[in-house]
Amino acid sequence: FDWLYAYSPYQHVKPGTEYPAIMFMTADSDSRVDPMHAKKMAALMQAEAANGKSKERPILLRIDSKAGHGQGKPITKQIEDGTDVYSFLFWQLGVKP
Repeated sequence: FDWLYAYSPYQHVKPGTEYPAIMFMTADSDSRVDPMHAKKMAALMQAEAANGKSKERPILLRIDSKAGHGQGKPITKQIEDGTDVYSFLFWQLGVKP
């Protein structure tokens, strides 16, 4: 049990700590990794982290609808995923268009 506890990021969220901006990504039909894990982690960090409600360094949750675990997604969903990831990354790095 100790190794599992040590491995779990959920167990190590420290209340009041300021974390970098995070975008959790999941899909509502993922059969390999239950979407509840991302939902639970995002909710905990939004509630406990000092920047949980920050507009500059937010804790975000992106849920892909009618999708599973990566492979087999239609190309349009892959493009949407990539667009959101790069938009988030560029925003946080201050990259201007």
